[in-house]
Amino acid sequence: MNQIEHIKNNLQGLDALAILAYINNHFGDKAIFSTSFGIEDQVITQMLGELQGNIKLFTLDTGRLFPETYYVWNRTLDKYKLPIQAYYPQAAAVEEMVSLKGPSSFYESVENRKECCFIRKIEPLKRAIKGYQVWITGIRSEQSDNRDQMDFIEWDEVNQIIKIHPIFYWTLEEVENYLKTNFIPYNPLHDKGFPSIGCQPCTRAIQPGDDFRAGRWWWEDKSKKECGLHVTTN
Repeated sequence: MNQIEHIKNNLQGLDALAILAYINNHFGDKAIFSTSFGIEDQVITQMLGELQGNIKLFTLDTGRLFPETYYVWNRTLDKYKLPIQAYYPQAAAVEEMVSLKGPSSFYESVENRKECCFIRKIEPLKRAIKGYQVWITGIRSEQSDNRDQMDFIEWDEVNQIIKIHPIFYWTLEEVENYLKTNFIPYNPLHDKGFPSIGCQPCTRAIQPGDDFRAGRWWWEDKSKKECGLHVTTN
């Protein structure tokens, strides 16, 4: 039995808090959680605050975030007192891209948008998770068709790391109820029709009945709406 299957067997049937406790007990400071301060990530941060374990936290500041994201970032630090390591894009790469193509090149082609995502998100991510054994995320299966094909634990071949999604099978209603019950700070944009919040120029509110990620890179085809952070195979 390989390591993924072994861990999966141990985690089957456990709730999210118990999954995080298992990760903390078996991997400790070799496990890291990525937060973008969305409601799912806030749920996991609340649980990590309860655990007070050794799991590390980080976030990617692309330089194009909403003011509301910084607001909830500050509120999260105030409430949980958990250090959240910030990773930024390499200044030279941003300067070169913007100098050659302008500040809004990502609207012009999928290739340009992926270049921007790589510089602002993918490269910093690789630095953030380097040396860790487990990467924890707030991904839920119903967030998109692509994510519905994933599993709550998987091997990320691209980044050579185990990925675990503790609330993978939660519904949006469960997330929202957990937020209210535990008085968890969250991004006020969620109350304005933003279910998925990324960079400000690339995110907008959606209409009732729209796909969860319809507001991300809305000018592109639905099939292309991933930035590459959660691509697990080459």
